[in-house]
Amino acid sequence: MSIDAATFTARISGGLIVSCQAYPGEAMRDPNTMAQVARAAVTGGAVAIRLQGTADIRAAVDLDVPVIGLWKDGDDGVFITPTLEHARAVADAGADVVALDGTRRPRPDGLTLAGTIAALRETHDVLVMADCGSLDDAIAAEEAGADLLGTTLAGYTGERRKTPGPDLELVAQVAARCTRPIIAEGRIHTPDAAAAAIEAGATAVCVGTAITHPSTITSWFVAALDARPASGHEGSA
Repeated sequence: MSIDAATFTARISGGLIVSCQAYPGEAMRDPNTMAQVARAAVTGGAVAIRLQGTADIRAAVDLDVPVIGLWKDGDDGVFITPTLEHARAVADAGADVVALDGTRRPRPDGLTLAGTIAALRETHDVLVMADCGSLDDAIAAEEAGADLLGTTLAGYTGERRKTPGPDLELVAQVAARCTRPIIAEGRIHTPDAAAAAIEAGATAVCVGTAITHPSTITSWFVAALDARPASGHEGSA
């Protein structure tokens, strides 16, 4: 579906975007599996879905909600849809919104963020989400023409400390300085944290790990149980 910025903003306002991703080598690392997870999230009330990789995006083209697509290439530096070529491939796969690294760091293909967005729009009718790591990133991304500002990279670029939960301070800072819709993303692990992000000024929240990554969710429960003091019942005859 092709969607304009105003319509997209209205659809996601106050809502939950669910990121459906699995890491290479994991049991769920399959496009059809991710598409099924996405459909389950939509059934639960997700207003949009975020998917990684062109195969996953193509597998979920039948969703009744907008798709935010990205392509991770590498795991360090600028790796979220890092080049114009990646951005065009994500758009070709059917994403309504192309998410890309929205930081001020050098991009692998030498283009600026503004140049990437402008060139993408010459060939594709899509919205652009800038995954930012700081207030300066968000201001620069808005000036570069991004339609949406995400706090996805807060705590991962060296400009801000990595908070245990969402960086609500950054959400509030961006809301006070920028006019584009804000998607709070990153370390939102509870419903209360999601609600707090909206209260801080986010237009919508994006949750991934806490909903769609069973390995991590399982590890949280295991860690909590392992941290309990021995009850004295284990091993008793």
